[in-house]
Amino acid sequence: MITILETSALNTVQDLGRPGYRNLGVGSSGVMDPVALQVGNILLANQPGDACIELQTYPFVLRFETATSFTVTGIDADITLDGRPVLPWSVETAAAGQVVRVGPPRKGARGYVCVAGGIDVPVVLGSRSTQLRGGFGGMDGRPLEASDTLTIAADSTLVSGYGACPPSAIMDDVGDSSDGRVINLRAIPATDYALFTPESHERLWTAEWRITPQSNRVGYRLSGEALRLHHPIELRSYGIVPGIVQVPPAGEPIVQLADANTAGGYPRIATVIEADLWRLGQARIGARIRFHECSHQQGVAAMDPIRSYLDNLRMMVTHYRKSAQRRNGAKSGDKA
Repeated sequence: MITILETSALNTVQDLGRPGYRNLGVGSSGVMDPVALQVGNILLANQPGDACIELQTYPFVLRFETATSFTVTGIDADITLDGRPVLPWSVETAAAGQVVRVGPPRKGARGYVCVAGGIDVPVVLGSRSTQLRGGFGGMDGRPLEASDTLTIAADSTLVSGYGACPPSAIMDDVGDSSDGRVINLRAIPATDYALFTPESHERLWTAEWRITPQSNRVGYRLSGEALRLHHPIELRSYGIVPGIVQVPPAGEPIVQLADANTAGGYPRIATVIEADLWRLGQARIGARIRFHECSHQQGVAAMDPIRSYLDNLRMMVTHYRKSAQRRNGAKSGDKA
């Protein structure tokens, strides 16, 4: 059991989402950074889709009511266990009654508190993710509040002392930004790309776009010089998935994200590839981004390094946990 002692707005229970219901008007929800959640679940030997707490606002403080192994991924921040510093992206074990505090991130935007066995809230339409607009999933369909209690799925294995390199540390960035302050994203020209002027095409791929405060889990609104159509047009509504870049009449793009609308009618100029959505999920308000054109084949191939990173981590964790079990068995006199 977990008790929330301190939390700000918009921190929620999330998993990898609920695909398969967009035809009914239900978005997928799920974490903004699926790589960070998968890392946390691999480190704890959880199932890939086990639920976590997604942090968007800080500080966040919780108390473990039972002994539990946990990790905080996604961000570089000051994290303490009863005042003792612990490393992000590493596994720790908390005794019953111990308190974890997660401070504002130095790097990244969204943190993921993962626990052994996962957060156990009711499954709604195949997922434990919170759908804030629909008011269901997670903790009664709402953000977490102080004094909330969350059940942890049963897991009697307590481990600690190992961790992972953040994906940003081992995966090559896209583009050639020299100051490290621009987030580079690969994108594929979308269905309505030809409706925009050549000047808008060039601007899309060469300009830096700033994420505005009018941004959230539904989508990031970007500020910059307007993108223009050859002539005004009305489109029929179409299905939307995370990553689609729409352009409203004002000409400033919107990138749809985890809580994306299920349908819309603004012209689509591009789609951020799946392999780069985690980078966007860790972008802060005010950050600058650049789009880099890629083909469909390149977008599909871009998932290979992520799969390799997760597979290598999975093998490392399996080896470490087996070694720890043998050591513990030897110490207690049990057979390995």
